[in-house]
Amino acid sequence: MVEYETKGVCSRKIQFAIQDGIVKDVFFLGGCNGNLKGISNLVEGMKVEDVINKLEGIKCGSKNTSCPAQLAIALKQQAAAHITPNS
Repeated sequence: MVEYETKGVCSRKIQFAIQDGIVKDVFFLGGCNGNLKGISNLVEGMKVEDVINKLEGIKCGSKNTSCPAQLAIALKQQAAAHITPNS
C-alpha cells in the first residue's frame, strides 16, 4: 500500500495500491467524502496510465490542483519509481 501526502487540497493523504499496472484500493483521507469515494470507485481496476491521463491537470475552484490531480501525481511518482532501465 502506497501513502501519498497531498499538497494544496482538502484531503490530507491518499492511499492506494498498484498491482500489475492496475490501480487498486484507493482511499482519500479528508476532503469531500462523497466525491472522493466516487473517484476511488471509478478508478478502481483501471490502468495506471489511463487514470493519470484522465485526472492530470484537473483544478478545484481557484486552486492550482485538485484531489483527482493529486492522485494522478501520486500514481505518476509511484510508476516512475518502479521503472527499470532496459539492459
